Amino acid sequence: MFNNTPWLQQVQESVVDPDREIVDPHHHLWPEPSMGYDLDELLGDTRDGHRVTQTVFMECGAAYWREGPEHLRCVGETAFIRAAADNATHRRAPTQIAGIVAHANLRESRLSEVLDAHEETAGDLFKGIRHAAASAGDIQGLVIPGSADRGLMHDEDFRQGVRALGQRGLTYDTWLYHFQIADFFKLAQAVPETTMVLDHFGTPLGVGDFANQKEAIFAQWQEDIARVAECKNVFAKLGGLAMPDNGFGWYGRDLPPSSDEFLEAQKPYYDHAIACFGPERCMFESNFPVDRLSIGYRVLWNGLKKIATDFSETEKDLMFSGVARKVYRLSPPV
Repeated sequence: MFNNTPWLQQVQESVVDPDREIVDPHHHLWPEPSMGYDLDELLGDTRDGHRVTQTVFMECGAAYWREGPEHLRCVGETAFIRAAADNATHRRAPTQIAGIVAHANLRESRLSEVLDAHEETAGDLFKGIRHAAASAGDIQGLVIPGSADRGLMHDEDFRQGVRALGQRGLTYDTWLYHFQIADFFKLAQAVPETTMVLDHFGTPLGVGDFANQKEAIFAQWQEDIARVAECKNVFAKLGGLAMPDNGFGWYGRDLPPSSDEFLEAQKPYYDHAIACFGPERCMFESNFPVDRLSIGYRVLWNGLKKIATDFSETEKDLMFSGVARKVYRLSPPV
């Protein structure tokens, strides 16, 4: 991860509601010399004023083993994160990595072997699998193009893999694009016994081929989100809209956004998703360090707290920590 800290430090804000407990249910880590966002960088962000007590790591293709059976190499990432979590525990860090959502090819015929290996490596930190469905195809202009097969969510072997997660009590997370939300709805209907998490609002795109379609995309996105919310096995992660491909124009700008600018630009997405799913099925997320390309950690959580201003204390507790603990089966810190 290139160091954009000096750029982010141009915007300085006081912490909003500093005593509010946060469970950040979606972040990544990469070892050097790749993206280079490791435990120290994560703790630097989570200690920047907000009370982030626990996090959930989300698979990102980091630290795979380079040798051994191909289908088990993804377990290298789990070993890397388990070591980071143990390090944070040893250091008695105020933020602990409390869960790991790993990767597995859900169409793999030896899926049980992969899941067993993740569980053996991560122990009780292993909470679920993300086999992302984001499929960019020939779309032009994306900074982070997803490479999944366009028909993945209709594939019966894939659906059987998602079903197997539910049978083990594991969650299924997915990252996809706005034009795939209808396919996700059909997947959620087909496998109601598995708890599913829709990451990043379903990623409404706003660059490249979609740069001039924001209003039309938002209108269709509203319909699709309302429909998906009918599936009671689906939970919504609210965040990730600061990725460059969402098209808010903050990445590469001279000055990063303030929390008020964040609020003005993105509040309609949050309001609609919360209205559809209810606070009891929504959790705020950082998606760091990817969203760090566009916004600082303190500023982001300030903005999220401003979005939640009019909700009750109970509803705030759900969206900032309670739902994440329920979905990922996290014990509160001692």
